[in-house]
Amino acid sequence: MDIEHRRGKKPVPDNLNEVLNAMQLLALQKIERFGWKLKFVRRPLFQDVIPVISCPNENKFGVLEADGEINMNPNESLRLRDLQK
Repeated sequence: MDIEHRRGKKPVPDNLNEVLNAMQLLALQKIERFGWKLKFVRRPLFQDVIPVISCPNENKFGVLEADGEINMNPNESLRLRDLQK
């Protein structure tokens, strides 16, 4: 049984300008040209958001860091459910 943790929040917010900073938005625009997509945004309490990106063609996932860099091996444990659905 999957437990839904968002409590009514969309996985990707409608207004990304309120969630992502300018560097993240710029990086997202660039990587979308290569098939990457913003899969969801984690919003941990009292911490910065964690934008998770994916490249469905290669089944790769990463985190879009605050400076716009793509982190393919995030230091903090990033537990992901089955995202292939």
